[in-house]
Amino acid sequence: MAMKDGARRSVTILGSTGSVGCNTIDLVEREPERFVVEALVANNNIAKLAEQARRLRPRFVAVADEKAYLPLKDALSGSNIEIAAGAAAVIEAAARPSDWVMAAIVGAAGLQPTLAAIRRGATIGLANKETLVCAGSIVMAEVARAGATLVPVDSEHSAIFQVFDFERREAIDKIILTASGGPFRTLSREAMAAMTPEQAVAHPNWDMGAKISVDSATMMNKGLELIEAYHLFGLPEDRIDILVHPQSVVHSLVAYVDGSVLAQLGTPDMRTPIAYALGWPRRMATPGKRLDLAAIGNLTFEAPDPVRFPALRLARAALRAGGATPTIFNAANEVAVQAFLGRVIGFLDIARVVEDAMDAMPGIALGDLDDVLAVDAQARRVARDLVARLAD
Repeated sequence: MAMKDGARRSVTILGSTGSVGCNTIDLVEREPERFVVEALVANNNIAKLAEQARRLRPRFVAVADEKAYLPLKDALSGSNIEIAAGAAAVIEAAARPSDWVMAAIVGAAGLQPTLAAIRRGATIGLANKETLVCAGSIVMAEVARAGATLVPVDSEHSAIFQVFDFERREAIDKIILTASGGPFRTLSREAMAAMTPEQAVAHPNWDMGAKISVDSATMMNKGLELIEAYHLFGLPEDRIDILVHPQSVVHSLVAYVDGSVLAQLGTPDMRTPIAYALGWPRRMATPGKRLDLAAIGNLTFEAPDPVRFPALRLARAALRAGGATPTIFNAANEVAVQAFLGRVIGFLDIARVVEDAMDAMPGIALGDLDDVLAVDAQARRVARDLVARLAD
């Protein structure tokens, strides 16, 4: 939704206390004349949510954890901010009449709130890739029906969005997603087997939450992004490449049929793609460090290793199978990552759980959101059983 000059854009932030949410708030607060906050949503970080609400004065604040309602109410006593808790409250926040929504709830939990915002025709800054992985065809059909706009926030998809010629798709040969390779890029599988959660979340370039950082370490994140790109840009799986680029300067590329390759470059700062989505279709200033290619000196690229990082093979298999398989892929990964972070399974067990869950469940067709939710729930049960067996 393009804004008239001088109009303030009303903003809802789903996942306001996470890394993306906090960076979004940083940008909003730098230009108060351009933005007004309608709603904030968090899971259970009451202290941070209350602090944000007191500064930004939204009309509505929701917390997903119902047990957090009374502490949040106490923390915002006398503020005249409407407060609610639970899954329905999160969806209500997304459905409220803001112009722009940051969809930054991590995992499949972001699916229903994001759909609520889409169905009212909002502009969505999409940082929740799992929404398209779980229910891509259903979500994109809703986008078309409601006239909503998805502006991707993942640095890779934002880069492609910025150099993708949507008016002349026939001129595009392929898209190339870049990957840092994560903290274990040069390790053997034997060494990776011993890696701890602390080592896995220590990303060399990006400041991200624990789940996304582990996904980067397994390269499962790149598999999720592959599926997301398929839905966002409408190219078949065999025209979406992945290239390891450790410096995280070239954020992704689009190759054209004439041999030209267009890339978007920048320092690894999430405020850049967030600002692009927040200001779209206009650009806005960010405080991020400016790119100095002479100081960097060298940019390197290499093909990903499919043996050490089986997540990429699994993602392509899920996308080719279609139907419920990407939903199973995502749900099993979420369960496995949580088990790894809880020290229940090892690092290499994450991909093992995902592959075994995909093998154990049929990739049935998905007709509607209820089908997605049912498959997601079943896949989580299967994955938890697999985790329990590995832990024995």
